[in-house]
This record gives sequence, structure tokens and C-alpha cells, in this order.
Amino acid sequence: MSEKQPGRAGGERPEEPSVPDEVWDRFIRDSERDIRASAPKEPSARARMVTERLRQQEARGIEPEGWRTGPAWQEMRKAENRTARRRRLWAIIGVPLAAAVALVAVRPSLLPGDLLGTSSGSSSAGGASPGDVRSAGPLPAETAAPTAAPSAAPGTPTLDRPFAGSPAERYADGAAGIVVPEAKPVGPLGKEQVAQALRLTRKLLVGANIDRGTLLGGRPKSALALLDPQQPKMLDDVNSWLREPDAKHDPLRLFSRFDPHEVRLVGDVVKTRGRMTFKAGTRASVVIHADYTFVYPLARADGKSDEVARTIVRRVLDVEVSDPTKYRVTPGRLALLAYDENLSNSACFVYDGFLHPRFDSAAPTASAGATPSGPAIDPYDRSRGLHHSDGESCGSVSRT
Repeated sequence: MSEKQPGRAGGERPEEPSVPDEVWDRFIRDSERDIRASAPKEPSARARMVTERLRQQEARGIEPEGWRTGPAWQEMRKAENRTARRRRLWAIIGVPLAAAVALVAVRPSLLPGDLLGTSSGSSSAGGASPGDVRSAGPLPAETAAPTAAPSAAPGTPTLDRPFAGSPAERYADGAAGIVVPEAKPVGPLGKEQVAQALRLTRKLLVGANIDRGTLLGGRPKSALALLDPQQPKMLDDVNSWLREPDAKHDPLRLFSRFDPHEVRLVGDVVKTRGRMTFKAGTRASVVIHADYTFVYPLARADGKSDEVARTIVRRVLDVEVSDPTKYRVTPGRLALLAYDENLSNSACFVYDGFLHPRFDSAAPTASAGATPSGPAIDPYDRSRGLHHSDGESCGSVSRT
């Protein structure tokens, strides 16, 4: 007899498939969770209290406090206003700053002090760039003879920059360039006596070469007051030079003087460079050796021209201070032992007691002295000694 096969004929139900227990348990848990989530929740006591308060306010016609008008919004508006002010401030500052940044990007040399080190010392006509001699700063004090002449300096002198185009632009101003060395005892003279002698020498140089009254053709009173009247004939001779100058009695051998009817000084500065040394003398004394260059900027006295000329004077002199207990000297005074000078850009063979600078635009005249000749001398070259002509020729200079 064959086995009966399952089927749908004759009203018989098919067998249902079996579900694993763990699947059924998961189905029950998920269903219960979904039912709890979708079921309505009873409001909390606080929620019921807030709802009731809002209902009562609405019944009385009171609007609830809005979030845009309450304290929190006001604080937010204040914060936004502060932010807006900062934005406006940046807008005000930012535009000029952006322009300044752009300008510096094009011209880095505009940074103060040339922070990027981009200046190269180029110059323009009639002046010089921020990288020129002027921006290099003043020279340190000269403590020994230089080994070479200073290099060329760019630029052309003007009334505003009378030392442009000259090494003197880096020289010290006036008396600041006369640096007194540290004193020490010399022979019978103590340190303070030597220090006083050095100070007196400095005062003599200032009175003879920097004092305004002396430069404008006046009597060099402060310088004369330092010369020892006990030195035979010296003071009398100098006074006679000033009264009646001539080729053999020329006050320019000691003093720098200009004729105020001919020229005027440009500005208030005379540039100065040099050094001072001292040693023991033979008369229980200290001998002080001074070697200084003075540069004078000048223009015509009539004021009709802006042209600037420069006269350079280099002076070398030796002065002595002896022990007053051993020699007949005047305390606080100096004895002149030797003096010499080079006068550059001044008329030759004119002995009226004044320096006469030559201007490039001026035509040669008989009153301007002899025409310069011979090899050119650099008046700024302090590595060499003084130049001495043969007394019959008028030397020339390579630059002023």
C-alpha cells in the first residue's frame, strides 16, 4: 500500500512550520517596546502646572514673554552689537592697513629702520636713498690714523642737506667730534692736571674752528683767552695777524674765518673728525697733539642762489702744559709749540684773513685767486699727512 502524500484535497490542513524560541522572544520584546513608545504619556506635575499658568495668563490677556524680546535676546543683541563694532573697527583700520601692506610690499625700504635690510645704497639726483651714507649712522670716534681715504659718497649738497655727497655727512657735529682721551699721570703732572690740559686743548679747537663768532669773521676771543701770555711774543703775534693780515702773518694759520659779506654758513652744524693724543714733554710737561678736520657748508651771502659749497680745513697743532711749580707759566693757559694746516676750496694767494670758497657756478675772477693746478688732493683723506705746496702753485682738490 503506498504512503499517503500531503495535499489540500479532502479538507485537510497543512502542518505549520516551527518558529525558534529565541526569534519569538525577540519579537515579543520589540513589540512591547513599540507599544510603550507610541502610547500616550500622562504629563508630569510640573508640565500640568505650567500649562495651567499659561492658560490663566491667556484668559487674562497677558502674552507670554517672547524669546526675541526677553533678557536672553537682549544679551544676544549686545553681543552682536559688540561683534558688529569690532567688524566696523576692522573695516576702518583694515582698509588703510591693507593699503600700507601693499605699499610696503612694493617698497620694503619704507619700513622703519629698513627692517628687511632691502636698502642697497642707491641714490637719486640731488639726494640719496634711505640706504645712503646718512642712514649708515655716525662714524665711531677716530682713535688711530685711518689706513685709507673714505669711499665716495652719493648725493649733491643742498640747503637742506649741505653735507650730501661728502664723507662728512657721517662726521660728528661740531664739538661732539672732539673727543678727549682718558687722562693719566704724565711725569710730574697728575691725572687731573693732564685732564685739565686736554679740556683746555678742546676749548681752543672749538674757539678757533667752531665758534660762530669766529667763523663769521669776528675776533676769536675764547681761543685767544687760552693762550699763555707768558709764552714770548706768541699772543702779540697772533693779535697782529688779526689786525693786519698778509702772506707772512695770516690768521688762517690758527683760525677759520669767513667774510660775512661774501658767504653765509648753511645751517648751524660744522662737521668734525679727528683725534687727540698726549705724551710727556721735555719741560716737566704734557704735550698734546691734535689732528682735526673741519667741514664748513656755505652759500652766497646775498641769498640769490641755492648753491652750496664746502670748505675743508685740516689742522694739526701741538700744545704744552708745564708744571707751574718748575716753570714760569700761567695756570689754565696753553703754550703753542707747533701748528700747521691744509685749506681746501679756498682762494689761493689771497691774504685778507678770510677763507674764500669757490662755487662751481662762479666764473673765475682775479679776486678769486690763482687757478688751481697740480695733482688733486683728497681733503678727506686722513690716512696721509698734511700736503705742502712749493709756495708758488695753487693745489687742487679731488672733491669737496
